[in-house]
Amino acid sequence: MYDVAIIGGGPAGSVAAALLARAGRRVIVLERDKFPRFHIGESLLPFSMQAFTRLGLHEKFTRAGFMEKFGGEMYGACGGDGVKFYFEDGFRSLTDRSYQVTRADFDKVLLDHAAESGAEVREETGVDKVDFSDDDVTMTISRRDELPLVQGRAEARPSVIRARYVIDAGGRNSILSAKFKLKKNYDHLQKVSIFAHYDGMTRAEGRDGTLTRMVRALDRWFWVIPLTATRTSVGVVLDGAVFKKSGLSAEDFLQQAIEEQPLLMQTMRDAERVTPVRTAADFSYRSTRLTGDRWMLAGDAAGFIDPVFSSGVFLAVLGGEQAADVLHEVLDRPAKRKKRFARYERKINQAMDVYLRFVDAWYSKEFIEVFLHPQDLFQIPPAVNAVLGGNVGDSFAIKWRMWMFYMLVRLQRYLPLCPRRTLLPQTERAATPAEALEVVS
Repeated sequence: MYDVAIIGGGPAGSVAAALLARAGRRVIVLERDKFPRFHIGESLLPFSMQAFTRLGLHEKFTRAGFMEKFGGEMYGACGGDGVKFYFEDGFRSLTDRSYQVTRADFDKVLLDHAAESGAEVREETGVDKVDFSDDDVTMTISRRDELPLVQGRAEARPSVIRARYVIDAGGRNSILSAKFKLKKNYDHLQKVSIFAHYDGMTRAEGRDGTLTRMVRALDRWFWVIPLTATRTSVGVVLDGAVFKKSGLSAEDFLQQAIEEQPLLMQTMRDAERVTPVRTAADFSYRSTRLTGDRWMLAGDAAGFIDPVFSSGVFLAVLGGEQAADVLHEVLDRPAKRKKRFARYERKINQAMDVYLRFVDAWYSKEFIEVFLHPQDLFQIPPAVNAVLGGNVGDSFAIKWRMWMFYMLVRLQRYLPLCPRRTLLPQTERAATPAEALEVVS
């Protein structure tokens, strides 16, 4: 009998496992893949740094060679000056940096750390069935055994384990979300991303060379994430229907999209693509419940709100840490389960609500017009900076400033409080107001 069984060894599962094991709990992690394995989501937020400090991970991150990240920058595709924001300038900032990571390496560091902390980790192990009773959780699992391959395939041997509670951190393919039919897609955010890694891109010196760059075009946006001294992640995000209508392969579409953007080409003329071009679709969704009598959802199993502000790993670390703390208390005091589970659900939903509102605003042209014309008014830019860094708490000081920011974005639609932007590359003619409205809508 385990205290907690965790489905999925990504950031949410690994963080929860490490914290529970360090607290003396008997924990098992069931991961269907063999790490390291490729994953997207390479830019971390500074509000995860406290969790990494608590787990004792910074030294391991340094040994792994992860680049420290000091902020970000945004540009409109139509050119002009962009806006840099540094984490140290965020409203009541607690740290000035986070990390840029290659996720295959980052996730393996976290999973290995969970094992070193005392958790039992089983890779290449799938969870086929989960059954609940009043007293425990029974899970049917299958794994590759250590026998020789049978006709070129590893033979699966099913077995059963029991635990008092289960955390499903199994990502968008959450077994519990499917079991209880919890997944709710956001139809207006069904995007597709197309991305690859490049060597040989030019970048700024010093801390500016660590910044995540976002370039906002009229119907799409691009990310540029420095990963190492030589390697950079570049991707484009747009409506899936636009990509499908193009009829192009992912490789051709990404190359053409990059070549249409002078702001990208000025740093990529000598770049060489060193990985396959990959795609990821159907970004944004939410689980309608995050807890039950003996289960919790964390990380992407709970929900995912678009990649634009790098919230994925942040929400996963937050969920894993909070779930571990809740279960550590509930295991000793079962009577507190209902109250503590409800508090967990409110906290994670609140964080996702903050990013959902931010993302909805981002996909309006007015957002980037206001963002690229910052005014030192009521400390609104530092508040926006703080939310970009992962500050999604209950601070009234940030809440009312964000309310003011969203009000400016709404007013910008009707009154030119900030300079209007076409968001079209300078090589193209400027769109008429009617054309711009048609593309945005």
